[in-house]
Amino acid sequence: MKRYLTLILLFALISCNSNAEQAKSEKSSENTVEIAVSINPTGKTIAERFPAPTGFTKVKTNNNSFAAYLQNFKLKPHGAEVHYYNGKVKPNDDVYDAVLDIDVGNYNLQQCADAIMRLRAEYLFKQKRYDEIHFNFTNGFNADYSKWQQGYRVSIKGDDCSWVKKAAPSTAYTSFREYMKLVFTYAGTKSLEKEMKAVSIDDLQIGDVFIKGGSPGHAVIVVDMSVNAQTNEKLFLLAQSYMPAQEIQILKNPMNPGLSPWYSTNFTVPLFTPEWTFQKNQLKRF
Repeated sequence: MKRYLTLILLFALISCNSNAEQAKSEKSSENTVEIAVSINPTGKTIAERFPAPTGFTKVKTNNNSFAAYLQNFKLKPHGAEVHYYNGKVKPNDDVYDAVLDIDVGNYNLQQCADAIMRLRAEYLFKQKRYDEIHFNFTNGFNADYSKWQQGYRVSIKGDDCSWVKKAAPSTAYTSFREYMKLVFTYAGTKSLEKEMKAVSIDDLQIGDVFIKGGSPGHAVIVVDMSVNAQTNEKLFLLAQSYMPAQEIQILKNPMNPGLSPWYSTNFTVPLFTPEWTFQKNQLKRF
């Protein structure tokens, strides 16, 4: 009997060690090949600051596309710190590698999903594609910018929303920012997640978003990509805002510091970012 129990305990020990090794292997499987990563401190844009790692080539983007807009987004000088909406500095506890050169506003509004909606809307506004700027409130109300620019404003009574004509038509940038402030107030990860369509990690593109809707929820956006022509492996950069409202930042990679700030699509465990964890099936696209 004792021998039988000893065999059972031995088998359990071997099984536990095997599972532990498997988990360890999965966690490190994102990138087993040493890849040389460099950062260009003088680079003024995302593409310039973060050259493609050794063996990889930057994804070519079409002129005037959302992908090109993100890839060539201007960055603050190397070493810049992230500021909250109130001017205070966010401690950089291995969270970010660069800061996008775009304001966060003076209110605690432009948080995670809001920053992504801001980037999307700023791109469309710059292209004068006003009819394509639209976001849903959490209650489902469709807040089209095309209505706002005609002078309509949203009347909110409890959960009921309606358009009311209150101003002269305008496409002024100051008016656009007021529209975005309204969107930040009444939309979030829960509503944005429902607006976007699911995509496969194998079809990852610049501009795609990892998003978990809810309270709390979170979202990060893919702002650049590189591809290995031999293996088809894709590397990508992620950007986020967070709570409280803060400047948009390029995230470090806590799963693989040697590859950081790049992430690989060859991950089998959840996608660990410095301040949130995502699943592969939480990838969405505008």
